[in-house]
Amino acid sequence: MVENSFSLSELNRRVRSAIRDQLPETYWMRAETSDVRRNQNGHCYLEFIEKDASTQSIVAKARGVIWSNHFQMLSAYFETETGQPFTSGLNVLVRVSVEFHELYGYSLTVVDIDPSFTVGEIARNRQLVLRRLEEEGVLTLNRELALTELANRIAVISSPTAAGYEDFRDQLSKNPAGFAFYTKLFPAVMQGDRSESSIIAALESVYQYSHLFDAVAIIRGGGATSDLSCFDSYAVATNVAQFPLPVVSGIGHERDVTVLDHVAHTRAKTPTAVAEFFISHLTRTASELADFQGRIIAESEAVIFAEQSALLALSKEVVHQSALLLQREIAGVERTTVTMTHALQQQLQQQFHYMESKQQYIQMVSPEHILRRGYTLTTRNGRIITSLQDISVDDTIETRFRDGVSTSVVTGLRKPDPLPPNNEGIRETENQQSK
Repeated sequence: MVENSFSLSELNRRVRSAIRDQLPETYWMRAETSDVRRNQNGHCYLEFIEKDASTQSIVAKARGVIWSNHFQMLSAYFETETGQPFTSGLNVLVRVSVEFHELYGYSLTVVDIDPSFTVGEIARNRQLVLRRLEEEGVLTLNRELALTELANRIAVISSPTAAGYEDFRDQLSKNPAGFAFYTKLFPAVMQGDRSESSIIAALESVYQYSHLFDAVAIIRGGGATSDLSCFDSYAVATNVAQFPLPVVSGIGHERDVTVLDHVAHTRAKTPTAVAEFFISHLTRTASELADFQGRIIAESEAVIFAEQSALLALSKEVVHQSALLLQREIAGVERTTVTMTHALQQQLQQQFHYMESKQQYIQMVSPEHILRRGYTLTTRNGRIITSLQDISVDDTIETRFRDGVSTSVVTGLRKPDPLPPNNEGIRETENQQSK
């Protein structure tokens, strides 16, 4: 048998003694919690792990325990300070004593915890994600989108059994103004290991029908703060930040502002508050439309009144100008009438004088007048003889005198002698010759 050999139990006792003698009683240690479970006796068993910052592979692991007398006090203190229960997946700062048991081996016993470290780690991780999104230029993309004025077609990402989803729908349907909202649920797991991939898958489904919606609501009811880890995910955040529709978040926590809340178009505290946001937005739109309607009516009435006033003034002016024009026309007609009457009278007077002169002339050249002056009128067969050629020898002719008619027979014809200067008695000589 080899000298100086040890049994396993002897070796373990030596290791235990060395650890107890060489190491301080307790250490403050940073690690991530894993596989946290509490048994029926109230003791909490877990594993502490450390991951490589770049590869996220586990580089260290140790068993841990928090005895029931400490766990009851420490877990209550931790949840009060951080707003979430002590569970797996948390970065913690704990005070531990190093234990080595001959049968159970190496383990760490937790005797104290610093909740502020965990809060700081959560905030630090959020800041790292936010800084990465900002460096990539996508942090504010969704917030820069314009929410359409009539935003009433809403795609909802939520758990179908969540009370928050029912509260959201109930609040929309009972809005005081009676606005119509159209919602479509895209189911997703909102907590746990599958939540991140489930939310991203729901966003991808909404994207296929994005032309049918005005906005997206990501809502979740109450729950532990630890359940919010998926909303601090870079993958979820970058999908929301670059989504083509405005995203409104309402994940049910007032004190915690997640990365999702930062990148979303609008953050509301609860699902009910998300519904109120859409109702208020539509109410403002309706108020603006009513205001525009009132302004249009007022402007139209003002224009109509102005046009009526202008038309009334114009009509009065037209009546006045028409009256003046009518007066001028009447005066002109009266002047024309006077002028025409005067001209007509002059014309009538001229015509009267002309007729008088014509009458006098006719009277002077009438046969009766000529006969009274001593002239005679010779006819044959009722026709007046004006030329010697109109008669022949043996023709019977009648000679008309002022006081009677004589009948003669032509016995001879001859040319007349030239007339003396005074032609008195010519007709009488001719009459004698005819006889």
